[in-house]
Amino acid sequence: MGKGDRRTRRGKTYRGSYGISRPHSLQPAVAGAKATVTKPAAAKKAAPKKKSA
Repeated sequence: MGKGDRRTRRGKTYRGSYGISRPHSLQPAVAGAKATVTKPAAAKKAAPKKKSA
């Protein structure tokens, strides 16, 4: 239960390793929160052609 414990966050930080207790990628702060998903940019529609008189 301290620096030498590989199962705790403090132990993982001390050893410089990652795992369940200390995930490498950060997770959302709120449990159940959805990650932000970016939508691809909408394709621009071509301008309507002008009628020639």
